Amino acid sequence: MKVAYLFATQRHNISYVLAKMILPQLEEGRHGVEVVGMFFFEDNNYVLVDGNPIGERLRAVAERSGMLLMGCDQCCYEREIADRLMPNVPIGCFPDLYAALGGNSPDQVITL
Repeated sequence: MKVAYLFATQRHNISYVLAKMILPQLEEGRHGVEVVGMFFFEDNNYVLVDGNPIGERLRAVAERSGMLLMGCDQCCYEREIADRLMPNVPIGCFPDLYAALGGNSPDQVITL
């Protein structure tokens, strides 16, 4: 099964759910499904800023697996971080996300 995660809420999503639950499973190859993409909203986009320790771990997984990492364009512009994201991490809106995942569509989308 292929899944995509949308990180929409802010409470503990990055520091706990992603960093302590999902990411270690991905790093160890035991998550149980293929994660084809992660899309970040609001302050969750700070994980995509170049040099963020959680983001760097996530980028390593994405580079190995081909997983898409994408930030919400308006959220990044509002936080003035659009030009500070890790290399090869695009920003966009839902149409951009759909296009980017088009050839590797998820079976399920999970919003956290």
